[in-house]
Parts: sequence; structure tokens; C-alpha cells
Amino acid sequence: MKLRKYQKEFLRFIGNLILYSAINLLAKTLRLTLVNNAPIKESIAKGEHFVLAFWHGTMFFPWYYHRNQEMLGLTSQSKDGDVLARLLKKWNYKVMRGSSSKGGDVALGIMVDFARFEGAVAVTPDGPRGPRHKMKAGAVITAKKGFVPLYLLGVGYSKKITLKNWDKFEIPKPFSEVKMVYSNRIKIDKDLSFDETSAKILECEELLNKLQEEAGRFKN
Repeated sequence: MKLRKYQKEFLRFIGNLILYSAINLLAKTLRLTLVNNAPIKESIAKGEHFVLAFWHGTMFFPWYYHRNQEMLGLTSQSKDGDVLARLLKKWNYKVMRGSSSKGGDVALGIMVDFARFEGAVAVTPDGPRGPRHKMKAGAVITAKKGFVPLYLLGVGYSKKITLKNWDKFEIPKPFSEVKMVYSNRIKIDKDLSFDETSAKILECEELLNKLQEEAGRFKN
């Protein structure tokens, strides 16, 4: 039997509700360890604008942890991006749809304006298609043109399920430990040349991978 449009919408609503509830329930079982979170905590307490970047495959908990802070979240215009966008809106993010492959220039302009005039911006700099753990320009350019600091975040789960997709997406198992390792405040000089900016992107990529490696180390 072919479903009518309103029936499809109802089933989609139920599916989103179940997913949202399941993610919240799972996240609440996790044991959190924060490393070097004092700098970003201070920025949040002062209401400062900044850019926060973490790898696409680790994003399960960072999005949840930074909910209700009125950040701007960037998601792709794909069907997977639709699901994430709905979750982020429920967590009180302001959502921008776009990526490096589609809607990128418009999305970047909006992120820069938001960072400069409204609040913090969170991005997954290797998304939405990869390559995995290779930083694209958006996070650094937003911090540079928005005149705001950049924070990088490595995220590790002690027990997890790793999907067989391009980003090796990680889903923590219930009651496992999640470790989040933040960088210090990174200032991106607004007067950097194109080559200097490119070098800074590579530098940030290397640092984020080091933070990710540290986040993945757990005591037995």
C-alpha cells in the first residue's frame, strides 16, 4: 500500500522523536573526562564569540555537550544532514546548511558574519565527505575573517562501535568513558596572506590530530 504524504510525515516525525530520545538517553550514561577545557569555558562564561572544530567521525558527543549554548552548527545539504539539522535544532543550535561541495560560499559568509556579530560557530572541518581527518579551510577562515579565536577538540570513546563509512563514525557504547581534549585559544591573524593561511590550516590539522590521539588514550 502506497503511503500518503501526511502518513510519511507522521512516520518521519516518530522516527526523529525516537532518535532524539535514544541519543539523549545514551549520552546521559557516558562518563565524561574533560582535558584543558578552562580556556573555552572562560570564553563561554564571558559570552565571547569563537569557532569550535572537531572531526566528523567523533561528533556524536560534542554536539550533545555544547547544546543549549546558542551556537551556529553547520550541516550538509544531504539526507544525513537533514537528520543532524533536526537534532541540532532540538538542542537549540542555529543551523546553517552547506558544505565545501554545495552551498559552501554562502555558508562560509554566514558563518563569518555569525562569528563576528552573534556568537560561537561549531564545525566538522573534514565533513561532509572527507578526506577523513584532513582539515578544510572553513574553520580557520571563519576565525580569521570573523576576528574570533579558534578552539580545536579531540574526542575519544573508551568503548565504541565504529561504522564502515568514510569517516569511520564512532558511536559510544552505553556507560563508556568519553574524553574531550581542547586546544588552547588559537588566534588567527586577520592579515595572514593566502600562503600563510594555508600553512595555518595545515598546522591546525596537525594539532587537531594530536588532540584526537590524546583523546583516544584511556587507562586500563
